[in-house]
Amino acid sequence: MKVTTSVACWVKSSHSHPDGTNCVEIGLGTPGFIPVRDSKTPDGFVLRFPAAAFAGFVSSLKDGNLDS
Repeated sequence: MKVTTSVACWVKSSHSHPDGTNCVEIGLGTPGFIPVRDSKTPDGFVLRFPAAAFAGFVSSLKDGNLDS
């Protein structure tokens, strides 16, 4: 089954650097998974994560569990 991200509404991270470097976007509106891409190359590769796994990742970030 082909999974498409053409319906995604892409949102840039609020932590992206103002000069255009280190820009990450997530796609909203894709049931069951969260697409992630580099905003500088919107036609490039897209990583797709199961929605529950991505939610756990974000929760761990917010809790400081992934700090180096």
